[in-house]
Amino acid sequence: MEAGNLLGFIPLNQPPQRLVHSRRLSSFPSFVTVKASISSQGGSGYRGPKPRREWIADWVSKNDDLVRSLPIYVGGLSLLAVLFNRTVSGIAPVADASSSQSRADLLTLGLAVTNILNGLVWLSIRPKTISVVNPNGVKCQRIASNLPDFVISELLWAWDSLSDVTCCRSLVIVYDGKCILQIGFAAASSSNGSDAVAVDTNKLIEGSLYQGVLKSAPQSYLANLSLYPGKSQLPFLPSNTQAVILQPLGDKGIAIIGGDTIRGFTSSDQAWITLIGEKLDATLTKVI
Repeated sequence: MEAGNLLGFIPLNQPPQRLVHSRRLSSFPSFVTVKASISSQGGSGYRGPKPRREWIADWVSKNDDLVRSLPIYVGGLSLLAVLFNRTVSGIAPVADASSSQSRADLLTLGLAVTNILNGLVWLSIRPKTISVVNPNGVKCQRIASNLPDFVISELLWAWDSLSDVTCCRSLVIVYDGKCILQIGFAAASSSNGSDAVAVDTNKLIEGSLYQGVLKSAPQSYLANLSLYPGKSQLPFLPSNTQAVILQPLGDKGIAIIGGDTIRGFTSSDQAWITLIGEKLDATLTKVI
């Protein structure tokens, strides 16, 4: 009950809490601190449902090479078993079509060879490994100077939340034709490698990506950015940005979220980002 009571008083706009913030940029100030604790008096704690652990799936993922080789072992043992059976049973080594035993052995040999070939196919075809990449760019933090403090705090809260619990490495918010936030990693300027490329809002708004998101209304997820020609419309993001979410903020703006992993944003991340976008839109509408 204590856990239920505690969760009931936590505001909805607080992000999931993590114990280790390894992805937070140390140079960015944090204006919102979230603290939550569950009392352990009397040995009570969280008694709700716990996520199920798929033991078989975990074992298969940890022993991938062994699982892919199993058909070869099974097929090889089947061949040896057939030969041993014909040897000890006194059956002639030459197959006789009139013998039911010979016909059964031929069927077993066919199945064994099929297993061996299947194992060879499994070993030759492997999924491409997806790994986290380090963004090629510079860290930046640009916030519109005419925003009230509570809006700035909420923008930084959104950044801290996304960078802590998702693969987000870059965040750009354009609202009412102006870039009000550019934070995280950005592409380095060609004239000065230590400066970040500024967001050209006019070109961005005229581009097909921006217009398409505002017209379609739902969130747009570019799971593998390198495959999309529209990548050229986002020159302010690091050149090796792996995935991008384009989240509309009502009908007046957009949030551009860059990630460091191909297909790194899960369906839960996308749903949560949609809620954050609605919250930011409600806040920005009051002051812009």
